[in-house]
Amino acid sequence: MRNTKLSSLVCASLLFVGATNCINAEDAKQTVDPLIQKALSMGLKAIPNDINELKKLTDPDNVLTAQKVELGKKLYFEPRLSKSGIISCNTCHNLGLGGADGVSAAVGHMWTPNPHHLNSPTVYNSVFFKAQFWDGRSPHLEDQAQGPMQAAPEMASPPSLVEERVNSIPEYIAEFKSVYGNDVKIDFATITATIGAFERTLVTPSRFDDYLHGDASALSDTEKEGLDLFLTKGCIACHNGVALGGTMQAFAVTKPYKFANVGDFKGDANGMVKTPTLRNITETAPYFHNGQIWSLNEAIQEMGSIQLGITISDDEATKIATFFKALEGRKPEITYPMLPASTATTPKPDFK
Repeated sequence: MRNTKLSSLVCASLLFVGATNCINAEDAKQTVDPLIQKALSMGLKAIPNDINELKKLTDPDNVLTAQKVELGKKLYFEPRLSKSGIISCNTCHNLGLGGADGVSAAVGHMWTPNPHHLNSPTVYNSVFFKAQFWDGRSPHLEDQAQGPMQAAPEMASPPSLVEERVNSIPEYIAEFKSVYGNDVKIDFATITATIGAFERTLVTPSRFDDYLHGDASALSDTEKEGLDLFLTKGCIACHNGVALGGTMQAFAVTKPYKFANVGDFKGDANGMVKTPTLRNITETAPYFHNGQIWSLNEAIQEMGSIQLGITISDDEATKIATFFKALEGRKPEITYPMLPASTATTPKPDFK
């Protein structure tokens, strides 16, 4: 089904660029389903249908406008923000690949793999996360956008280079003035905050949200069985809320993770690790912080073992993985932007 009400609201507000494939709760079959109440009572939450409720979650501190989102999209796809001039945010958070890159460890400047062997998490629905990065060191997307640009093994661009590149292009200057006013200072913080504004629109409502909103027919019987297992087995303890993840949790609680020796990541100062979202999880293999497990069923069983201290059978893992297919969201339609040309004063690419 199509949510024409939400689609029109979303498109009218331009919160979600091209997100027209949404579910209409008014057209849904409103059936009393005790499993819906069970899921809600245990901490799962749907992406709001009401645009005002959604805005409370997605833009409380960075008010979104159509022009700001469009400029942020250009910058998200802008490779000249990297030292080499060939790496953009989309390189590691590819919007056509579930918002990730499909490799175990992110690869950045000079083909450098992440020195901690960290996997690129999806950018979709990251606006709902309580913390950003695997160690949770950033509180929101605007702050998070600053990290990869400066990191030597990622985009390797100091803030001064990012500012110089953007300010050397008259079209970008004009766009920033249009968004922020003629007195805008086009500095590193403003540039990255604008990228964060675009990232806040990357929300993907799914059949699971339709189900929580009352459409009992949105999930198949097998998917419902998988959801019930997900709840009763205890997966909900970490994968809850709107994001089904995105909070800091203890990792490897009951036994060691079998690939803990790959990379040196140990979590934050307290050993806590950001829980990945389960939204679009079927599209974002490989799994875990170091990307060592490619099978979703195996990932489910490993989590049962090291987090819950239980054995999840092959049949149970298959049913839970079947439920996860209902978390495949309706993606915003993203048109690749035409980027303005460099000028004679634009710093040249640097591969050193």
